[in-house]
Amino acid sequence: MTVLLRAEHAGKTFGPLTALRDVSLTIDLARPSITAVVGESGSGKTTLARILLGLEVPTTGRVLYHDADLRTLSGEARTAFRRDVQAIFQDPYEVYNPFYRVDHVLTTPVRKFHLADSAAEARAFIEAALRAVGLRPEEILGRFPHQLSGGQRQRIMVARALLLRPKLIVADEPVSMVDASLRATILKSLRSLHEKLGISIVYITHDLATAYQISHNILVMYRAGVVEAGAVEGIVTRPEHPYTRLLISSIPRVSTERNWAGEAETVAARPATASGCSFMNRCPVAMAECAEAVPPLFRTAAERAVACYRYRTAPELAAADLGTVLVGMYEAGSHAAE
Repeated sequence: MTVLLRAEHAGKTFGPLTALRDVSLTIDLARPSITAVVGESGSGKTTLARILLGLEVPTTGRVLYHDADLRTLSGEARTAFRRDVQAIFQDPYEVYNPFYRVDHVLTTPVRKFHLADSAAEARAFIEAALRAVGLRPEEILGRFPHQLSGGQRQRIMVARALLLRPKLIVADEPVSMVDASLRATILKSLRSLHEKLGISIVYITHDLATAYQISHNILVMYRAGVVEAGAVEGIVTRPEHPYTRLLISSIPRVSTERNWAGEAETVAARPATASGCSFMNRCPVAMAECAEAVPPLFRTAAERAVACYRYRTAPELAAADLGTVLVGMYEAGSHAAE
């Protein structure tokens, strides 16, 4: 395994609030994949993204880039990390300075990372990146942010990430603020970059439907921890954790002939517990041991791990071994490439 980035038992607290708890994730250069991280607001998705990007320092655990702790990177190693690991953020409005033309967000990385030897070469490089995400350079360059649609602005940020030929893109809710007609276009651009260039993607979303559309793997998070993880096909079509079933049962049905996960779960009203399973007060099938301790991950299949005591007869999976249930594009085929 050639590891690009590895989060080891990463956790983050903000005062008394636990935003992330004991999450491990490995990005393997030899097995590029698209991994969706899903869950409701406050589940820890964005905190995980910011830790992977080095924008937040974990309170517990660490993040390694080529076996070096992100906290100790400096000089050339820090520059290499910034080039290899790129971000696409949620809001396509806030990333632009309204006083600059949109060219500025594209020419800056070209200049900073010395990607071109001349202005003409830089222009050609930028135009190729824009075309790769379905934009016409002649309609984009030279304009101010307010002259472009939200979808155009977001695709420019995808093009900006592409300019650096990264090994990993962390996309935090990249389509949540664009209309439905543009979501498919942006997701198609990301998937195309993955398939053609072998770029791994961590796709942060609250939308299980788009996660199913684009991803090979999925991490389902609830209240700072991973409750289910594995290959996306099995988890979306045959969810095991009660929270995952609740999420999937809330997806609007496009066709009456396809039921993604049976009827909606009945949510029980129980007192919250400080030491046990974080989902216990909403779980329709909670048991006595659920109140005693946070359940570990149990490996219920080759490509599945579930944090639920109903599966306690399955082998326990250490958080650090989470990557063993995830699939890679070139190793096991992919749902997203179909």
